[in-house]
Amino acid sequence: MRKVALRNLAAHKVRLALTVLSVVLGTAFISGSFVFTDTLQRTFDSIFEGQAQGVDVRVGPKAQQSLGLPTNIVDALAKTEGVDRVAPAVNGPIVLLDPAGKKAVQTGGAPSFGLSYLPPEKSVGEPQKFVAGGPPTRDGEIALNTTGAEKAGLGVGDKTKVLIPSKGDPIEVTVTGIYEMPGTEGGGVVAAMFTEPQGRKLFTDGTHVAYADIAAAPGTSPDDLRDRLAAGLPDYKVQNADEVREDMKKQISEALTFINYFLLAFGAIALIVGTFIIYNTFSMIVAQRLRELALLRAIGASRKQVGRSVVGEAVVIGVIGSMIGLAAGIGLAFGLSALLNAFDLGLPTGSLTVLPRTAIVALLVGLIVTVASAYAPARRAAKVPPVEAMRSEFASTGDSLHLRTAVGAVLAVIGGVLVYVGAQGTGKGAAVTVGLGALGLILAVLLAAPALSRPMVIVLGVLTRPFGPIGQMARNNAVRNPRRTAATAFALTLGLMLVSAIGILGASAKTSVSVLIDKGVKAEYVLAGPQMIGAPIGAVDAVRTQVPGISDVTGIRVVAFKVDGEQVGATSPDGPLDPVMDIDMLSGSSTVPERGLLVDETAAEERGWQQGDNVEITSLDGKKLELTVSGVYANNPLLGPMVVDPGVYEQLMPQSLRTNIFVLVKAEPGADLTAMRTNLEKATEPFVVVQVQDREEFKGAQGKQINTLLAILYGLLALAVVIAVLGIINTLALSVVERRREIGMLRAVGTQRAQVRRTIYLESMLIAIFGAIVGLVLGIALGVGFLRTLRDMGIDQITIPWTQLVSVLIASAVVGVLAAVWPGIRAARTPPLAAIADL
Repeated sequence: MRKVALRNLAAHKVRLALTVLSVVLGTAFISGSFVFTDTLQRTFDSIFEGQAQGVDVRVGPKAQQSLGLPTNIVDALAKTEGVDRVAPAVNGPIVLLDPAGKKAVQTGGAPSFGLSYLPPEKSVGEPQKFVAGGPPTRDGEIALNTTGAEKAGLGVGDKTKVLIPSKGDPIEVTVTGIYEMPGTEGGGVVAAMFTEPQGRKLFTDGTHVAYADIAAAPGTSPDDLRDRLAAGLPDYKVQNADEVREDMKKQISEALTFINYFLLAFGAIALIVGTFIIYNTFSMIVAQRLRELALLRAIGASRKQVGRSVVGEAVVIGVIGSMIGLAAGIGLAFGLSALLNAFDLGLPTGSLTVLPRTAIVALLVGLIVTVASAYAPARRAAKVPPVEAMRSEFASTGDSLHLRTAVGAVLAVIGGVLVYVGAQGTGKGAAVTVGLGALGLILAVLLAAPALSRPMVIVLGVLTRPFGPIGQMARNNAVRNPRRTAATAFALTLGLMLVSAIGILGASAKTSVSVLIDKGVKAEYVLAGPQMIGAPIGAVDAVRTQVPGISDVTGIRVVAFKVDGEQVGATSPDGPLDPVMDIDMLSGSSTVPERGLLVDETAAEERGWQQGDNVEITSLDGKKLELTVSGVYANNPLLGPMVVDPGVYEQLMPQSLRTNIFVLVKAEPGADLTAMRTNLEKATEPFVVVQVQDREEFKGAQGKQINTLLAILYGLLALAVVIAVLGIINTLALSVVERRREIGMLRAVGTQRAQVRRTIYLESMLIAIFGAIVGLVLGIALGVGFLRTLRDMGIDQITIPWTQLVSVLIASAVVGVLAAVWPGIRAARTPPLAAIADL
């Protein structure tokens, strides 16, 4: 039986290739996601290996956005027994400009920061290695790391400007040296080194530093020193060098875990689609070989032997497909890395990392999925009595559809109820409920699709009427075997369900943003900048002092603190809110008094707060502040859940991180808006990252960010759609083999080759449209359900992109025809007499 299985595979090479391909695509995405994230992890690990070298102990704040380490603690550390030297570190975000001072050096997702230089006698750890020039010696001088110098096109002696988001005008600087920064080269990092006095002036409030590195005195154990310092500084993070590196690795690992889950989710989708293709393929293979298997039974093969032969074929296909999928996944990871680097996202580069776990998971997943998909058809084949099978003219269509249809109907009701109930609430619990309902509906469609396909395809048959008897034959072929029609269409159903749901999410998000800006922003212009930089403080000062005709300029800034142990993100305006924003106040005033706190209705309900309550917040440094709730406003994503006054913002936010996420500019009545825009652009010209936008442009910029995210999602979903198309090709090709005698008879009675091809094309089109309609209906229902759970996040407008969905439906019909080209040509070439004589 082993020889029979292997020879059967060798005799049907095309069928073997198509089945293997479905396994390859699913496992490639799984293995590719592992390789991609493992490579990033290994590269980051190598970067961190170069950090804190030669440092015995590092003392710093527990939270990244805290004010830092107080300088009085640094002074106390220097006087501590067992401490040889203490090197305080300061740093903060910067924007490096090109030599002309007109263009920012883009770093994608890599950090661009400034830091202070300490000479060897004051520093702790390995000194910087200068490849050209030397360190800065006076204010106005900087040294650049090699990557930063290359990206900016700067060399020793060149002059340029550096923009500090938390400060005023850009600083004119001269490059005195180029140095190597261990581990960061190749990742797009820009690091400008200033003198220690200028670094403190630019990146600190004068009373804090970022952290302090310590060298232990001779004869003092670094671990003992760490333990003693940790006991005396319980509110700060005290680590040795190894712990610093492990902490950095852990933070990156957590970030990469999300990426890994994200990619694996789409890999799972691709694999699920591939699973149904494999299952469908083996079902058809068994149906086509019914006579062959019955003959084997008649000459003495047992049921177990017949079942094992089919499963044996699946094992061979699973192993081959998984091995090829592993190799394809490595190529996919390489291509993804190259694509992200082409977009200059600042990811570090390194050799691809393929761990044994990746190979094992890819091989096991591909093998298990393939064998599991073949098991049911194998059992069905083994149970068919030999005489009955040899008497059958065509493949069995299986048992009655009544039971599976009834189970599908029950699941549809349960899934629909769960989606409806979940859509009534918001938050994680509601989303999980909708997700369970979605699973129920998907299973319902899987089970009930065969029964659903008959009436739907009959109705869709109106599309084939213009083709006369050929169209009628195509419709009958699609109706005749509902299991095959449903299984072929399901892969496309699943893909288009996700496409339509994501399309609704994107359209609704853009509509919600548009409505929010139209209703909530009174300002005529908005100053915006890139993420993490925003609109620098200096740009706001320039607008206030240089542009006439302005009544109000209000910058919106973000700040973090803790409430009842939970970290909360809030905003703080540096000017009046009422003139520039339309805020729906449920109680109190939109003016934030000193030590005041505005909260949105959701936060107020969750915490039981109301106007006049005194509440306690805790800074990320552990300091407690008592604020008074001065007002409650309707949820407003532009403001976030809470708003604090500028005084609290300055107490909580480190000097180096102070910037505006955007700035609202309100014109005086009757002001010339065109002239004002010109003046705004002129005033902000030195701050090259600042964009002057009117309300429509601001909405467009937000919509562009949403489109970028959707493009990534659609790119990943394309894999599932590709697998679905290949599944249609696969099933139609196998269908042609199954109907070989029928097609030969049609050719013998005068049917032309073109007519045979047209029949296959129309049948595929009907199947594709059926799958697309079910997928779109399911996607709309689930998309609306999920969107309802996001109301508290600002997505409160539900928009269905009908034009996009109709285009997808038309495209599905075209895809159905294109997928049928090769099977149709193959069917048309069937020799009539040979096919009729074929047993």
